[in-house]
Amino acid sequence: MGHTVLLIPVPAFEPFVRARWEHYDPAWTSRDPHFVHAHITVLAPFVAEPTVTDLDAVAGLAAGARPTEVRFEQVAAFPDGILHVVPEPAAPFAALTAAAEAAFPQCPPYEGRFDELVPHLTLDHEMTGQGVDSVAAALAASPTGPLPLTARVEHLDLQWYAEGECRLLARWALGSGQRLR
Repeated sequence: MGHTVLLIPVPAFEPFVRARWEHYDPAWTSRDPHFVHAHITVLAPFVAEPTVTDLDAVAGLAAGARPTEVRFEQVAAFPDGILHVVPEPAAPFAALTAAAEAAFPQCPPYEGRFDELVPHLTLDHEMTGQGVDSVAAALAASPTGPLPLTARVEHLDLQWYAEGECRLLARWALGSGQRLR
């Protein structure tokens, strides 16, 4: 069983995040060269089988967002153990999630499990024995490099997540909504 996800890929973190996936759960590591593991989730799970109308609405969401430079300052932990970095500014990502939720009310973010949504990029989890300091050190020693890190985000992706089948389904340019894939 799998599901779709709308997300903003952050290729600057891909070497680190992909290596974590390969280490902890290789069956979920994508072989699709266009799939980006490092991302900020916009809406998950998304529509199981998006229609042309759904895809047009996603293009509108992408057109309403802008490509931007974001800065990631430090590793943090959520109460559930997710080790992550928060993009600054975070407001454009929160606005995009709110717009996506309004366009697709049948798809509440994270199935409505969280009262507060914090835009973030997941790096690891405490259940792996890692912590804020160890992940920050591993990140600094990786090809991704140490924090702070500035990255440019330019796309809204629709990805499929299923064991052995993770792949990019579609990609739109932020600012224009032009479908790129």
